[in-house]
Amino acid sequence: QVQLRESGGGLVQAGGSLRLSCAASGRPFSSRVMGWFRQAPGKERDFVSAIGWNSDTIDYADSVKGRFTTSRDTAKNTVYLQMDSLKPEDTAVYYCAARLGWRGRSTPGNYDYWGPGTQVTVSS
Repeated sequence: QVQLRESGGGLVQAGGSLRLSCAASGRPFSSRVMGWFRQAPGKERDFVSAIGWNSDTIDYADSVKGRFTTSRDTAKNTVYLQMDSLKPEDTAVYYCAARLGWRGRSTPGNYDYWGPGTQVTVSS
């Protein structure tokens, strides 16, 4: 089992920044692909970003490219999502997730473990 817990969400004005953290415990964290997803009310859960086990491979949704940055600290078993230039449309519950393998990284159903989520609200 892998346990994940997000933190760092909150309320921010448009143009502001937030940094989300996802702390992992349980089975080895270092070998897993870590993904970030978000879900707005009444909408599907959407891919935001993913980072490979060695941080050499990183992918972003087009909607966040150039504004969001994901990174991981294997020593701390933590993955981060730095969100800059936030927009009201970024408002959602943000989830981190873990899986083995890079292929299929943007599909929520391919992830084995999920955190409970953290709310991000961007006011206009």
